[in-house]
Amino acid sequence: MRNIKYLITGLLFGIVLVKSEVISWFRIQEMFRLQSFHMYGIIGSAIVVGMISVWLIKRFQAKTISGETIIIPTKKFHWGNVYGGLIFGLGWAITGACPGPLFAQIGSGFGVIIITLISAIAGTWIYGLLRDKLPH
Repeated sequence: MRNIKYLITGLLFGIVLVKSEVISWFRIQEMFRLQSFHMYGIIGSAIVVGMISVWLIKRFQAKTISGETIIIPTKKFHWGNVYGGLIFGLGWAITGACPGPLFAQIGSGFGVIIITLISAIAGTWIYGLLRDKLPH
């Protein structure tokens, strides 16, 4: 019962994903074919909201609900991020799904996405196995 707020937040987020058509395979394909601005607008607005949120957190030294200071570490550029992003984008273009809306797609009746979910879990598991052997 204590975690009901997270369930409600997840359900509301799923509804937003469905209503904004972010889970639509056709919208994702339009984006990768540069045929529509819809997905770029959603992603771009999320980036702007994220930038403003991080700025506000740093500017006002915001704290978590439990009173802890929020620390945002600086990160150095690493080519692994570029390669990982390309692999991620390729998988996104092929499957028509990224990790965020996977459960919303499954909940909307797109059962075939279960294969994508299993593949994402398997990829994460394989990365965990190989992490120490990869350049970081």
